[in-house]
Amino acid sequence: MPLIVLPTSQRLWVRVAALLFTCVAFSVASHGGALPHGGMSDWCIFCWAFSFACTLLVLLVEVFGLQARIPVSWTNFPITVACYASLLCLSASVIFPLFFLKDQHLSGEVRGHHIAATVFSCLAAVAYMGEVSLTKARPGEVAGYMATAPGLLKVCQTFVACIIFILISDPVSYDHHPALKWCMAVYCICFILSMAVVVLCVGECTGWLPIPFSKFLSAYGLLAVIMYLTATIIWPVFQFDKPYRRGSQTSSKLIAVAVLTALNFLLYLADLAYTARLVFVST
Repeated sequence: MPLIVLPTSQRLWVRVAALLFTCVAFSVASHGGALPHGGMSDWCIFCWAFSFACTLLVLLVEVFGLQARIPVSWTNFPITVACYASLLCLSASVIFPLFFLKDQHLSGEVRGHHIAATVFSCLAAVAYMGEVSLTKARPGEVAGYMATAPGLLKVCQTFVACIIFILISDPVSYDHHPALKWCMAVYCICFILSMAVVVLCVGECTGWLPIPFSKFLSAYGLLAVIMYLTATIIWPVFQFDKPYRRGSQTSSKLIAVAVLTALNFLLYLADLAYTARLVFVST
């Protein structure tokens, strides 16, 4: 019978706060918000519910002292959950008021539920950011890869890629020129490899690689920077220049994809710089 342990640390209270905030956010929005089914409402509910479920799992494992029985790296799993949850709640905090508060004619009660969900979503995002700040590796500290800057950047890269996939798939905006299909290939390849690194670290499977993990990170980081550089140049050229543009007007989604592509290029560039520094320092 596992012994219940109640650690009194800042991280515990931050996780409890995030748990409560996400619970209130999706409860208020789903039961009193009169939201339509599908679309952005489902995305926001998913963000809060997923963050709540993963945080509850982390809390239960730590309270009951089950870390050794969980088949994942406990130095990497909690901070990975916190980083993804912070990005999910942050996206919901932006999307929910834009779609369900701004320019909406709502009754007083429904509007109050929407405001409450937005406020608690913002509080949850702040709580998760606080957890990431408390858990991330400090200079000179021995920590899991996901607690380092390159690990956190991997989470951001995969999240930005997911947003890009959502924007370019509805409607499909990459099928009218081979160059845009190359951009889609860049997004997919880099997303798969970044997610593979996250899974390998969380699952403690980095030893399965046929080459040293540090060399894999360096080679992949350089490849991703080059590929995203090409996509950063190609996407706006073949979407916005008149000879290649489809239609007379430029969609805001296409502009957002161009901005997010440039953002992910900067994230991969920073990742490569941090990875090279870690490799050279360790050697």
